Amino acid sequence: MQTLQEKEVDIVYKPSYYVRKRFFRNISAVIGLGFVLFAVIIAFLGYLIMPDNTPNADDGNPHIQIKPPGFSAKILKKHKNIPIHTPTFVEKLITGVPSEYTIIPIENYKIDKNTLIISYKVFGGIKEEKISLVAATKSLYVGDLKDLKGVEKMKDSPYLIDGDKVLYINYEGQIEISSKESLIAEFEKNNIEDRTYWLGTDKQGRDMLSRLIFGTRISLSIGLVAVLISVLVGVSLGSLAGFLGGKIDYTITWFMTVVWSIPQIMLVIAISLALGRGIWVAFIAVGLTTWVDIARLVRGEIMAIKEKQFVEASKALGLGNFRIVTRHILPNLFGPLIVVISSNFASAILTEAGLSFLGLGAQPPMPSWGMMVYEGKNYIGSTNGFHMIFYPSLAISIMVLAFNLLGNGLRDAYDPKTLVK
Repeated sequence: MQTLQEKEVDIVYKPSYYVRKRFFRNISAVIGLGFVLFAVIIAFLGYLIMPDNTPNADDGNPHIQIKPPGFSAKILKKHKNIPIHTPTFVEKLITGVPSEYTIIPIENYKIDKNTLIISYKVFGGIKEEKISLVAATKSLYVGDLKDLKGVEKMKDSPYLIDGDKVLYINYEGQIEISSKESLIAEFEKNNIEDRTYWLGTDKQGRDMLSRLIFGTRISLSIGLVAVLISVLVGVSLGSLAGFLGGKIDYTITWFMTVVWSIPQIMLVIAISLALGRGIWVAFIAVGLTTWVDIARLVRGEIMAIKEKQFVEASKALGLGNFRIVTRHILPNLFGPLIVVISSNFASAILTEAGLSFLGLGAQPPMPSWGMMVYEGKNYIGSTNGFHMIFYPSLAISIMVLAFNLLGNGLRDAYDPKTLVK
């Protein structure tokens, strides 16, 4: 009767078991995977965790431009007189929530309870400015008051103070009534905010932390789209060249050599200039310049595999070339492809950052890391604006390093020569 140890010796594990075991024994690869997964979670949550959840994190004010990390200010929020929209969860997650307010950083304020006028001193300013409490708190009607009925007493202004009551016409053209005390209480609750900018602000007075978080989504998105394009083009051309051979192989190999001989950044710039500027153009340009590595890998592997007996057996059974390649050959290339894809992911992120730095990638106000580095390049020697270039540069470096560590770990894991104890 076999002992437990003897039975364990007879167990035959799947190759994927050994791949996982080799991978998780590689500490640096696991760290890289951890950073990548963390970035994916940050990118997915996006607007839900950003302090500034407006589209593109573009809610700023020039009075607080280039402030250091940890800067705090009292913010007065004034209604923009636009329709009040209640966003859905999907809108909050994908597109962000347009702000109903114009933000004004202030040092102090006071309210005249008789006239409902707010006097405040703008942050860094000298003079005091004044604004109507009703205009700051409510979204008022912006059309011609003569078109409304029953508002004869309010022809000159969309609001009227009558003793302790305040009558105002909302954005929809309806008259509403509120008391002075409730209006003041609403203002101090909803329109005054103590805000801290943990990573400082940029030259437009926007929150750097929010823009850095959203930049994660941009970088991972361009990496994903570029990889999908490169895999589609590379696998297709590499399969044709490797499996069919002959003149087709010669033509595709010649084309790959030509593309390979052109510096990647120059080719990306040429494609971007030809197609125009924008984030989607950057996606396509990067994808169309990273397919050669995949095509060369697929071509070489297929040329070695197509002589195997199982391929000859498939041909003898009458299977078509397309089915043989897709069902019987390409699955054997999964490991090497994963390694190249992870490397291309890092290359795509780095290339997009370079494009945005040159003004050919993401366009303002979209917060790409490369664009953020470009906006902060003039403050490299400044102690006040150093954070503008340091944080996005650090994010790019960490992300590229994480994908490189992951790629190296996958390469070693799929290498059968690696010993596993």
